[in-house]
Amino acid sequence: MFFDLQTTNQQNEYVNLLKLIGALSNLFSESAIPYLHYRVAERLFCKAFDAEDLSRSDVSADAKKGLIGIGLKTFLANNNKSLQKIAEFNNDRPQYKDLNSFDKIKKIAELRNSRIEFTESVHGINNSIYHCIIRGKGIFSVFEEPMHLIDIGNIKNIKAKSTSISFNDDKSEYSFSLSKSTLFKRFNTQKVLNEFDVDILNDPIEQLQDCFLKRINVLKKDISLEHSSLNELNLSKKERIKRTIFLPLYGSKQKVYERSGLNQWNAKGRPRHPNEVYIPVPIIIHKYFPDFFPDRETPFSLKLPNGKTMKSKICQENGKALMSYSNRELGDWILRDILKLKVWELLTYDKLKIFGIDSVRIDKISDLEFEINFSENNSFENFIQQFS
Repeated sequence: MFFDLQTTNQQNEYVNLLKLIGALSNLFSESAIPYLHYRVAERLFCKAFDAEDLSRSDVSADAKKGLIGIGLKTFLANNNKSLQKIAEFNNDRPQYKDLNSFDKIKKIAELRNSRIEFTESVHGINNSIYHCIIRGKGIFSVFEEPMHLIDIGNIKNIKAKSTSISFNDDKSEYSFSLSKSTLFKRFNTQKVLNEFDVDILNDPIEQLQDCFLKRINVLKKDISLEHSSLNELNLSKKERIKRTIFLPLYGSKQKVYERSGLNQWNAKGRPRHPNEVYIPVPIIIHKYFPDFFPDRETPFSLKLPNGKTMKSKICQENGKALMSYSNRELGDWILRDILKLKVWELLTYDKLKIFGIDSVRIDKISDLEFEINFSENNSFENFIQQFS
């Protein structure tokens, strides 16, 4: 699916990196089963396979390579039939909390499917898979399977308990935790793509100390430290992202106004193109980050999640609008490609909630280079709470 299609060198590098991290397991536990934190697993995967890291983007895939989206997971082998978390719906509770068991599961399935489709639209993905590292006694195993949409028309065997509802379709078994608003899927991991031993070091701290001292000695030979400090050596890679802010896709009180913002095309006055929109830039952003964006006379590049770049600018009175240089390009991307709205169809906050997003994250790379990614519900509200 993915692993077998990569080069032998990349596969070997991935396995060696996993063995290296697994060898340090006694830093965290005394178990014979090697330890692997999920964030470390994500970074190793992206490094070995030169994949794009999507873990900051609040989407259903953690990485992307080519046209494939990859959900990365690591868990214990147990009986090779493990239930694992695949999605959370805390912010969507009002949409399903009063429904009966069948309608509740149907709504959760719709939300899950919308998130996968949204991720694929935003990042230019053709299909999505799960890539899993299964942890057993002294071993790691590589397992993959498709990230299927839930087949809503074939949902069956719904069994409601006080704390959860289990169900399945024709491909997978699921369980939804009522208290945690979390969807779990059963992974049947008997057939793996690769399996390899992990030699856990008895005393990894001692080994790390030795490696560190050897490294320092090499540096002392190559670099004069007489008039330098470790900070002046600048051995670490310079941070790529200078600053991050969040912008809402709605107006005040989490309402998408009918005649402004992403519905600007519906404003009164002159005739407008149906793709004419802007992303609101609240005044509080300019107050606390006055130099984040260039002035209104200066265009800048805005890199989209799919890798394309959109020439953009800050517009309107008090710089309240982020627009594409062509005032139709931004709307064509958000309204048509991502949200799948029909021409002349109004965007509502309820529509945003279906996709689990109501904000965008803007990363500043340089004074004239920015990147945009969608962000989960309440991201902007949580961001500005720091300043109010």
